[in-house]
Amino acid sequence: MAEWGARLLRAGGRLALTEAARAGAAATACPSSSRLSSHRLFCTATRQKNTGQSCEDDQSQTQNGDKGESSPTEKVLVEEKTKLEEQLKDLADKYKRALADTENLRQRSQKLVEEAKLYGIQSFCKDLLDVADVLEKATESVPKEEITGQNPHLKSLFEGLIMTEGQLQKVFSKHGLVKLNPIGAKFDPYEHEALFHTPVEGKEPGSVALVTKIGYKLHGRTLRPALVGVVKGAE
Repeated sequence: MAEWGARLLRAGGRLALTEAARAGAAATACPSSSRLSSHRLFCTATRQKNTGQSCEDDQSQTQNGDKGESSPTEKVLVEEKTKLEEQLKDLADKYKRALADTENLRQRSQKLVEEAKLYGIQSFCKDLLDVADVLEKATESVPKEEITGQNPHLKSLFEGLIMTEGQLQKVFSKHGLVKLNPIGAKFDPYEHEALFHTPVEGKEPGSVALVTKIGYKLHGRTLRPALVGVVKGAE
């Protein structure tokens, strides 16, 4: 019995040692497997990173290649853009010139309209100047010594002529028609017409010595020049 029990103890010991060895081997094998899995994951991540870098490199190379060489379509678009810009500039210049021409035409038309308003009555006024001349001659022909109470009819007629002439001159002034009576003034060929030259003592040569017919101006423009005699200088 004692021998049998000893055998059982030795068998149990060997079994325990076997199990322990197996446990140790399993424990020893697990780190290797874990290291192998980590190595595999690292390798995969490295390959993915390298692949991403290679894709980025390919994209940058593609972009650099696109920048370096333009496609035919882009060249055509650039040419069309240049042509359109030139056409736009040309149209803008033509538009500005048309605006300037239109403004000049508007100003000229406005000036013509204003002149037509001012000088539209020029012909009518010129015809009335003969009436003013007749009235002036009529009043000048009446002897002043005869205008007395003894000649009431002549006096009334003379006063009527004076009033008519004054009213006519007011109408002339209202419409811009003024007299030119340049006695003693310097001769102006734009306003005066010289009928003769004569030496006059005490008068400056080139001045108006005598007015045979009064002139008129309409809004600053000579409608009829005054007919004058000019002082002649000493020889």
